[in-house]
Amino acid sequence: MEDALPALVLNSEALKPTPMNDTPPTPAFPASPASDEHLMLAFSKGSAESFNELFLRYKQPIYGFFRRRTADTNHAEELSQETFLILLRAASRYEPRALFRTYLYAIAFKILRAHRRKSAFRATFFGQTKSIPDPAKQDSTESGLWVRRAVEKLDRIDREILLLREFEQLSYAEIADLLQLPINTVRSRLFRARTALRNLLEPSAVPPSNETLQSAEQVALPSALQTIPQKGIRL
Repeated sequence: MEDALPALVLNSEALKPTPMNDTPPTPAFPASPASDEHLMLAFSKGSAESFNELFLRYKQPIYGFFRRRTADTNHAEELSQETFLILLRAASRYEPRALFRTYLYAIAFKILRAHRRKSAFRATFFGQTKSIPDPAKQDSTESGLWVRRAVEKLDRIDREILLLREFEQLSYAEIADLLQLPINTVRSRLFRARTALRNLLEPSAVPPSNETLQSAEQVALPSALQTIPQKGIRL
């Protein structure tokens, strides 16, 4: 089935910015007659076209997921490709116990954790603390640095929920399933994260420019979330 893998070419250009507000997120891709779950089941039975469609739908969202959590664009591209390779190899074991999008992001989280462990090992035993570019040097605009530093100050779980909702555009139910939290907890913590971020971005310190929130989309926003339970998701 690995012969069905399309050319995993990712576009490193910045994704369109998503405003941080209470407006329900718009879909990251147009509606299609075939659901993600239907396509994945079809691919598990040998349909290469189904995998191609899933790749086209999710290549940019998955790249954006890693770009906001790693400091290097090359790493983001490599981890994105690894996500789709694992999806490809696990197709025969796929069972629609959760939404496909939740299943895919669970794979991405697993890869991200492994990447962080390897980076920590290299930094500890080989002293490669400078091997990964500093995100601050990648976005030198005052507004971009301001937003990134504000997001970094959020509680680690609150920060992850905020990113999953505002940038990955997951629903409350999907976030609850992925992080294994009650949906009311997701709602309350998201409200807390938005409020905290709004307070941190008050103009008392540095007046925001018109592109402040837009700059956040182009900044690698690290996440401290280390453990994502996989209940209900079989990889």
